[in-house]
This record gives sequence, C-alpha cells and structure tokens, in this order.
Amino acid sequence: MKETKFERFDFQGFIIEALNKLDFNQPTEIQERMIPLVLKGESAIGQSQTGTGKTFAYVLPILDKVDASRQEVQAVITAPTRELASQIYQQILKITEHCPPEKTITAKLFTGGTDKQRTIEKLKIQPHIVVGTPSRINDLVKEQALLVHTARILVVDEADMMLDMGFIEDVDRVASRLPEDLQMYVFSATIPEKLKPFLKKYMENPKNIQIEPTRKAAENLEHYLLPSRHRDKKGLVHDALIACNPYLAIVFTNTKKMADEVADYLYQKGLKVGRVHGDLTPRERKKMMKQIQDLEFQYIVATDLASRGIDIEGVSHVINYEIPSDLDFYIHRVGRTARAGNAGIALTIYDLSDEDALIRLEKMGIQFKNVDLKNNEFVELEGRNRRKTRVKPEDEMDHRVKAVIKKPKKVKPGYKKKMQTEIENIKKRQRRLNKKK
Repeated sequence: MKETKFERFDFQGFIIEALNKLDFNQPTEIQERMIPLVLKGESAIGQSQTGTGKTFAYVLPILDKVDASRQEVQAVITAPTRELASQIYQQILKITEHCPPEKTITAKLFTGGTDKQRTIEKLKIQPHIVVGTPSRINDLVKEQALLVHTARILVVDEADMMLDMGFIEDVDRVASRLPEDLQMYVFSATIPEKLKPFLKKYMENPKNIQIEPTRKAAENLEHYLLPSRHRDKKGLVHDALIACNPYLAIVFTNTKKMADEVADYLYQKGLKVGRVHGDLTPRERKKMMKQIQDLEFQYIVATDLASRGIDIEGVSHVINYEIPSDLDFYIHRVGRTARAGNAGIALTIYDLSDEDALIRLEKMGIQFKNVDLKNNEFVELEGRNRRKTRVKPEDEMDHRVKAVIKKPKKVKPGYKKKMQTEIENIKKRQRRLNKKK
C-alpha cells in the first residue's frame, strides 16, 4: 500500500485503502484543519468556498469513529438539497465499500420525492450513518421510524443555504432529539446573523475554521464580459454558446421563470438543453441529474440552486445570462468550472445598469476581459470604461465655441437667447467646413 499524507491521521486501514484507490494523496487545507477536530470530538464551524474538499473533511473522521458492532444511528448528516445529500451519500459509499466484512458500516440516504412508507419499512434495522434533507429526516423521526437519539454527531452542510431555503427549523427539531453532549459540525460559505441563535443553542465555544481563498476564483479560470448593447439577450446567449462550442456549459439565470424562457428559446433553436431549478418535480429532477451525469446535454440552463450543492462534472463554460443580486453567487456560479486543475471560462452578458455590480466584482479581485461577438466569433474590445473618458465631438465643439464668444461686461435683456443663436450659427459654419474638408 503506497504512502499518503492521510496516514498521519491514523485512520483505519479500509479508509487509507479507499483513498489510495481514489488516488487522494494530499489533504486539502480544510481537511488538514478539520479532521483532527472531528477525531478529538470537538465541535467546529468550517467556512470555505466550494470545491475545497469539505465533504471528506467530516466524512473520513466520522467513518473512522463509527463502531460497526453497534447497530444504531451514530451520525446524522443534513444537506439543503436532494442532490447535495445524494452526493455526500455517494462519497460515503466510495469509502465504505472497502470495509472488511466483519466491520461493515451502513449508511442510508433519506430525501423527499421517495416513497415514505417503503422507507419506513426498510428501517427495521437502523443505519450507522444517516444522510438526507432535514424535512425528510424530521418526518421519519416524528414517525418513530428513524431513531436518532443515539447519534452523537450532527453535520449541517451549506448552513446559510439551509437558512435561505427555510430548513433550519427542521434541523433544529432533529438536533433537539440528539444527546446533550452533541458534537456538531457546521459548514457554510457565510455565517448570517439569523443563523447565529441556532449555532449558539447547540454549540458552546466551537472552533472556527476559516479557509481564505488565495484568490476569489480559480487561477485557471478566465472571466469575459459581453455587452448586450440592446440586442436580444436570448439570441445573444445562443450565439455565444455556438461560438464557445463547450464541452459542457451552464447558463445561469436569476429566476426559475427566466430559466424556463431561456431553455425553451434554446430548444426551439435546435439545442438539446437540460434545466435545473426548484420548480422541477422530484422525479423530473432525479431524471434530469441522471441525464446530465450521463452527458446527454451539452447545455444546461439553471438557477443558483445549481451553483451550490450540485456537483456537475466536466463544466468547461459558465455563462451568466444575468448578474446575481448577491455577488457571492457569482463566485459560486463560476466555481462550477475550472475544477480539479482544468481550465474554464466564465462569460457574463451585461447591460449598462450592471456597471456598479461589475465594479464591485472587480474590487473582489475578478479581472475581466472585454469581448464582443462578430460573425459568430469573439473579438477583444478595449476596456468598457473607455467610453466614459472619451469627449464627444459635439461637447468639444461647444467648449471651443464658448471660448470664442466672450460674455460682455454689462448684460442686456435677451443676452442668453442671442448668445445661444450665435453659438448655433458658429456650429453650423463649423459643420459646413468639416463637410467640405
């Protein structure tokens, strides 16, 4: 068995074997700092951007601590979306398949959109690890089918998203059923004020692990700006996608309605388009995610649901049809590409009204290149702010004319009108001269 830097955590053999198989040799920064805390049983709050390896930061030490001989729930992991819960569950399975037969660790996934009664029937034997969405876990606990009172570990992943989606109350109800000496691990991109009362209720002096990105976005990611210039934006995004010819592109919109409008337009133009947003039924979402994973689509139109918590592999291009009102979501969106050392392109279509948002993104460290589409090809433009400093010919002429006409010492009635007439006459003569030249 080859040496890895994970061995210093003194994990059980099956975990090291699994990491070798997955070719994971070097812990990420969040893993370096979080794994020892979980192994020691200290509660912690982890703040890190997407793609930093936080799932394994808690999954690996939890699996190391599970006692396979006790057939009871020992850890509960909650996530705000079915897709994220499913991804966490799949990561766990990648490790547990290497368990020795006499020490098999069981994990179960519980999310909405599945037959609750059949799930209850399967809970005659309790799993060691529970993964799921808070509302479905809470339902099963209320039905007394899922017995979580034995679990000493609770993970709340994407906690700020939980708050935004209204799930924190369900997490609270589940947490209230767990033992008092609870170990709790909260992962969140931000810690909003409204989340703090919940954290204070269950966490006493937690360790705070904050991973500051060296850059706001990946180094091998290029950011482009495409001005809409009063063109039809749906037509523009279609032409941009054709010009990009992506391996896989995600087009982000701010609303579910707009996502459907853009997806319908692209479909009518002959593109095979997937869509991901909150109005899809559980069955539609499950089918869509499978089609995306099977690479049936070259183009996906999505809301910010896909920018966090849904891991779509192989994204080469991200296109912002609209700039998000919360600019942190720009970082989450573009974080879908340029992953695992691959290059990526983020293209943002902007209007004049977006100038303030673009300036704020530049202050966050984003360096944009300006492009336009001509004959279905991208051409580089000079900086978008150049037009602000350029003097219009008319303004220049006004300045010269006013310099010629001096204001008299004594101003007579009708002076302003006569002055304006004189200015217009000089401008006309100047225009005629320019035409002759």
